[in-house]
Amino acid sequence: MDIREHLKEHILIADGSFGMYYAEKYRTEESPELANTLHPERVRAIHREYIAAGAELIRTNTFASNTLVLKMPRESVSENISAAADIALECAGDSVFAAGDIGEMRGVSPENAAEEYVRAAEIFLGKGIYIINFESFSDTASLLPAMEKLRGRYGSDVFIMASFCVDRYGSSPSGRSAGRLMSEAAGLADCVGLNCGVGPVHMRGVLKSVSLPEKVFLSVLPNSGYPVLSRNQISFGNAAGYFGDKMGELAETGVNIVGGCCGTDPSYIEKTAEKLKGAYPANRAVSEKSGAKKTVHSGFIYGADGKLRKDKLIAAELVPPLDGDDEKLMESAHFLKNAGADVLTFPDSPSGRTRADSVLMAAKVRRETGMEVMPHICCRDKNALAIRSALMGAHINDIGNALMITGDPVPASARQSVKSVFNFDSVGLLKIASELNLDMFSERPICCGGAVNQNRRNIENEILRVKKKMAAGAEFFMSQPVFTAEDAERLRRIKTETGAFLLCGIMPLVSRRNALFMKNEISGVNVTDEIIARYPENGSKEEGEAAGIVLAKEVIHMVEDFADGYYFTFPFNRVQMLPAILGK
Repeated sequence: MDIREHLKEHILIADGSFGMYYAEKYRTEESPELANTLHPERVRAIHREYIAAGAELIRTNTFASNTLVLKMPRESVSENISAAADIALECAGDSVFAAGDIGEMRGVSPENAAEEYVRAAEIFLGKGIYIINFESFSDTASLLPAMEKLRGRYGSDVFIMASFCVDRYGSSPSGRSAGRLMSEAAGLADCVGLNCGVGPVHMRGVLKSVSLPEKVFLSVLPNSGYPVLSRNQISFGNAAGYFGDKMGELAETGVNIVGGCCGTDPSYIEKTAEKLKGAYPANRAVSEKSGAKKTVHSGFIYGADGKLRKDKLIAAELVPPLDGDDEKLMESAHFLKNAGADVLTFPDSPSGRTRADSVLMAAKVRRETGMEVMPHICCRDKNALAIRSALMGAHINDIGNALMITGDPVPASARQSVKSVFNFDSVGLLKIASELNLDMFSERPICCGGAVNQNRRNIENEILRVKKKMAAGAEFFMSQPVFTAEDAERLRRIKTETGAFLLCGIMPLVSRRNALFMKNEISGVNVTDEIIARYPENGSKEEGEAAGIVLAKEVIHMVEDFADGYYFTFPFNRVQMLPAILGK
């Protein structure tokens, strides 16, 4: 049978959850994939139950058959996959489609994961299973290269399915949107869709809220509903009839393959088959989103005409207070507004010390001064949910800029009571922001930037890093402080090789003690002995600031031919130095 021809005329009924049904049926907590070799009769029994219920496509019992989950050597995993393929083919016979099932591997590099996906797929193909089902993916970083290799090697001889796990708002665990994920996969897959994460009602809502890809088939395999935790056990209830009815409504969006995920046993598939078996695919639903809207560039790097500004831009950092007293910060904000700053930027608990929230601080400053503001948002203590919430809050408060950084680690002394998150790095944060800009903030996107460290030992890696950030959505960059001609030349090279919109970091050191601290205790900066010698050992405050002003002017002269602006960090909040530095 050719699945492509079948799908043109029929909605195909797939099976339901294998793993959860296996655990319930056999009262075991062992990985169901182990049964491929330990209990093959159990695997056969479940496949046959789903076929008897009306499934026309069964998936091999290999969702987690990989070296990471099974903790087996590669050869043993290959034997497991091979055994699962044999069992599925035996049960499918000539009247049911069999698909090789591959779940997302997390906790390994995208390259290693993609390699393992391809290896599993080639075992299926070698056995005669030409349908490869990638399911429950949260991102495409490892999926796209795997599909590209399979498509390049096997062409149309392989039928590739790719489905993604999202929540009721259409966001995957990695922060990617359902529409974007399916769109990216549609370039290589024959069928894209959603599975897991939500029940049929919310899955229908997600599909109706996004622009569905054309020229590919569409699959939907929702959960039976939402899980309930009782006595340390997860259950999904039993509403097979309701599920079947809602799958009928879900099919109206124009899907081609329907089935089930967590909580769906053969009774759910039976009710779905009663509703849809033999049905003709409906016309693909049109997104309920309104028509094309004009995007207005926001952010301090754009002029009123929406084009990048050509004048040298001035950013100044204000560190949120350690306590609830923001009087000095607000005074500084008003001063900097009158001193010519274009944007005020607020770090996110630098050095891992608790400070007032950067987004909330930025919102207050914008509200009371009317200035452009830019909170730093780091991933040290936020997962995808919190990051999206912070960005939505920023957008609601008319904050048009954000600097996305990985963030300083929690100090060693606090690590027993304070745990870092670091689910993402700055590239991951930029991807989340880009998703929100494309979908939720499309009319007024947040202008997101990244940090650049010109003093990194391997500058080639830093250049690649900048390019990755640009590909992820970074529109501007702010550098570490420049102190020497060598710093300036390295920054010039980064600018030349990437074309990034670049604000050069400038820190007007204000005393010998300040200079020694930066040299000896702060990584990523290059304070030389010559710079330290400019500051007298027992110099006055005025002498120190005068030396800092001269140093800042020298740095500006070094970089003014290529820098798009300057990012000032004033030690001890000495913002009154800015007019003298700018010659005002």
